[in-house]
Amino acid sequence: MKKILSLIAVATALITSCSNDDDNSNPIETPSTYVFTRSNTSTVNFEGQTTRIQMADELVNALKDNTKTDVALQAMFAHAQNDNDFANTTLNASDKNVRSKVAASTDYFSANTTVSNAIKADFEGWITSQVTNVFPNWNTVATAGNAGQLQQAGGGTIRYINGKGLEYNQALAKGLIGALMMDQILNNYLSPAVLDAGSNIADNNNGVLETGKNYTSMEHKWDEAYGYLYGSEANPAEPVLDADQFLSEYIDRVSADSDFSALADDIFNAFKLGRAAIVAKNYTIRDQQAEIIRENISKIPAVRGVFYLQVSKANLETNKASAFHALSEAYGFIYSLQFTRKPNSIEPYVTKAEVDGYLAQLMAGNGFWDITETTIDNISNAIAAKFGFTTAQAATVE
Repeated sequence: MKKILSLIAVATALITSCSNDDDNSNPIETPSTYVFTRSNTSTVNFEGQTTRIQMADELVNALKDNTKTDVALQAMFAHAQNDNDFANTTLNASDKNVRSKVAASTDYFSANTTVSNAIKADFEGWITSQVTNVFPNWNTVATAGNAGQLQQAGGGTIRYINGKGLEYNQALAKGLIGALMMDQILNNYLSPAVLDAGSNIADNNNGVLETGKNYTSMEHKWDEAYGYLYGSEANPAEPVLDADQFLSEYIDRVSADSDFSALADDIFNAFKLGRAAIVAKNYTIRDQQAEIIRENISKIPAVRGVFYLQVSKANLETNKASAFHALSEAYGFIYSLQFTRKPNSIEPYVTKAEVDGYLAQLMAGNGFWDITETTIDNISNAIAAKFGFTTAQAATVE
C-alpha cells in the first residue's frame, strides 16, 4: 500500500511539475541585487533614463537663476541634440530630452494626445511664468496678488513665488515625478503593451537580442522602468536612495515613516524578481511584480502631498514663506496623482478632473494667501481615502 501511494505521489509531482512548466508559474528566487548577465557581461542598460533625470535636475535648478531667459529654459525642457543647453556637456550631446517623455506613456496617452499636449503645456507655462512674472520681481517682497520673494522666519531660505504664493520650481519638480518618472514606469515600460510588443515574447523565449546589444527587448524595457527610479545611484545594482530630487528622494522619505517602512524594499524586491522572471521566461510572475510596483510607487505623491499640506498649517499665520513652500510642494505632488495606477487596471487612483479640482481649490482667490485649514484638511482626507491610509499616518513622515 505504501509503495502504491509512493508511486502515486511521484506521478502527481511529475504532473504538477509539467503543469507548472506549461502555465509558466514556477517559483523564482528574488535576487539579492539588480545584477543580470549574459556571457559574463551585464544585460542591464538604462542610459536614457539617467540622462533625462540629469536634464530634469538641471532644469529645476535653473528655474532659480533669474538671469535665465524663457528661450533658454524651454530649450532645456525640449533639448535638441548638440545644442548647448546644459552645463553638463554630455547632456548637450544627447538626442534625449525631458519634454518628449512627459505624459507620453502607451497606456495613458497613446490615444489621448490632446491631454498629453495640455500637460506638456502646463510645464511650459510654469517655465514661462517664472521668467515673465517671478524673475522681474526677484527683489520685491511678495504680497497677496503680487509676485516676489518671501524669507522664511529666523533669517531662513528666501522663497520666490507668484501672486498666489506658488513656487513654480516646486510645481515643476514635483510634477515631473508624476508626469515623467511615474508615468514612464507605471504606464509605459511595465505595461504588457510595451513589454510584449511585436515579437518581444518570442524573442525573449528564444534569446533573440536587440541588434548590437546584449539584452532582449523585453529585458531592456523592464530596465528602463528601473532606470527612472534608480538611474542616479552610484551603484544602481544596490541602491541606497536619495540619489536625486525626484522619486529616489521621496521613496526614501516615505519609507522613513513606520507606517510605510516596507515600501522601499517592496519596490526594489519587485523590480528584481520581475527582471529575474523575464530571464526565466515567466511572465505571470513578471506581471505580478509590475502590479506591486504600481501600487507602491503610486503612494509616493499621495503620502507626500498630504504630508506637505499638513505641514503648512502650522505656519500659515506666523511664517508664510515656510507655509507657501510646503503648499507648493504639495501642489506638485497633487499634480502627479493623475499618473498613479491602480493595480490590475488602466486607471489612476485620482483622475485628472479630480486633480484639477484639488488644485483649483488651492489656487482659489489669492491662492495660498487665502487658504484655510478646512480646505487643507478636506483635500488631505480625500486624497488619503483614495489610497487607503489616513491623513494622520501621512502627516508623521519626516
